[in-house]
Amino acid sequence: MARIEFKGKQFIHSHHHSVPYRELKVSADKSLSNKPSLDDNLIIHGDNLHALKALLPRYAGKVDCIYIDPPYNTGNEGWCYNDNVSSPLIKEWLAKATPVDKEDMERHDKWLCMMWPRLQLLRELLSEMGVIFVSIDENEEHHLRMILDEIFGEDKFVEKITWNKRVPKNDKGIGNIHEYILIYVKSTEVKQKFVMPKQGLEDVYELVSQLKAKHTPIELAEAELKKFYNKKDFDRGITLYNQLDADYKIWGKVNVSWPNSKDGPRYDVLHPKTNKPVKVPDNGWRWKRETFDEKVDYSNTFERHDGSYVCGRIWFAKDENTQPSFIQYIEDVEELLLRSIISTKSSGITELTEVIPSANFSNPKPKKLLWFLLNSLKNPNSIILDSFAGSGTTAHAVLDLNKQDGGNRKFILVEMEGYANDITAERVRRVIKGVPTAKDKTLQEGLGGSFTYAELGDAFEIEKILNGENLPSYGALASYVFYTATGQSLPAEITAPAPDYYVGESTTHEVYLVYQPDLAFLRSNESALNQDRLDAILARKSTKPKLVFATAKYMGQNTLSEHNISFCQLPYAIHKVMGA
Repeated sequence: MARIEFKGKQFIHSHHHSVPYRELKVSADKSLSNKPSLDDNLIIHGDNLHALKALLPRYAGKVDCIYIDPPYNTGNEGWCYNDNVSSPLIKEWLAKATPVDKEDMERHDKWLCMMWPRLQLLRELLSEMGVIFVSIDENEEHHLRMILDEIFGEDKFVEKITWNKRVPKNDKGIGNIHEYILIYVKSTEVKQKFVMPKQGLEDVYELVSQLKAKHTPIELAEAELKKFYNKKDFDRGITLYNQLDADYKIWGKVNVSWPNSKDGPRYDVLHPKTNKPVKVPDNGWRWKRETFDEKVDYSNTFERHDGSYVCGRIWFAKDENTQPSFIQYIEDVEELLLRSIISTKSSGITELTEVIPSANFSNPKPKKLLWFLLNSLKNPNSIILDSFAGSGTTAHAVLDLNKQDGGNRKFILVEMEGYANDITAERVRRVIKGVPTAKDKTLQEGLGGSFTYAELGDAFEIEKILNGENLPSYGALASYVFYTATGQSLPAEITAPAPDYYVGESTTHEVYLVYQPDLAFLRSNESALNQDRLDAILARKSTKPKLVFATAKYMGQNTLSEHNISFCQLPYAIHKVMGA
């Protein structure tokens, strides 16, 4: 596999490992929830590199879908590179917080340095069946493809979607009306199928309903339907279905020949009128004889207006010289595979200002585009992450999907800019509650839901913890030590210690945390493993090896070893048990 080289790669290659863990601090006053919680939908304000690292203890391997819309590096965005990379050389080169613009001859290298560690952490957050969608344009598409190949694996590439946004960009003497969306999966072991609804079906159903109400003869109704298809230039996934049964249900003729090779079964199928064998497809029949017999019903034969015949779910021409077809109703196939070209209006700013009239935001993505991508996965209980959240379109699309199909999708947004509360979160608040209409200011029905607003706390630094500064909450430290020890995330938020200090277990170990964050950390008798706490742990009667995190222990290691316990002294041991 070809590998991309860029300035700074040697310094940034493993930078995601050195990013410090930071606690997610709930801001109840900015949340829209009766019970703010890190298990709720989340909007996180803060540097997305640090936010992704903060999410690992809770969400590693749990995110089903990631959509990101990073800076396109057009040269006109003025984005800042502000990662705290330890190398003095790269610090000097990157010139922290200096906007990167079109005059910067090394802006492509800086963009790659910015994206690399974020994509590394995003991959860790994805579940084994997870999918990532990345929006981009021609400025960095070729570079992005190469680092995604390197981080996710070349074989994990699914497709490059072309988004026809219909509004041309004319800065190079050509009407450029498209951008791209790269799709990668976490694992090729899980076969993903991406689908989309057939566009225009509602209009088709409405037309046929009107024709039925007027008692239009079937022959004329079919002619009207075909005219409508030609006028609207529908996809073949719809135009194939141009016949109507006696109850005006729409159907189409589907090929019944064996696909690809000439190995299909061969047998005689009799025509219902002539009683002669019909033409056998060159490749043989699609089904074995028993399956075909289940679909054809000679006792229920109906002659159509054009002289053809319907026998159950099999269509026959007027004589045996034409191959029959399977009758497929369009209501049974209202979806098709997601197309590699998606065409939607660039209506993002209109959608945003309908919710927040005063919002001043450049190029927000339209909700319909996100709707197509998220709906294509057909997982109504998915966790969806957007770490370049911008105006909050992803959350809006998630809530809209849940409202439509009764799903329970969950969103996690990360936005580092100052508008995270006033635009990103405010948009979500308003669409949840309901937005006044532009015409008469009446309140539209809200999409429902809730979210918790969080900000990044201080980093987990050993020196500060030893001095009793910036002590993390019990739940934050519990999820942190559990993830560090096992590489897995906890199934649910922990807010207080259990009576036996049990945190959770992996396939190989149980994890316990003896810790009192509201007391000075060095008062180790309050956060130490003593006999009473050991007795509580042993009362679980488990034979699985145990990792017990505490500031000190008041018994010898021989005693602990008898009970298959490994003592992990806080805060030093946190990084020493990775992979246990």
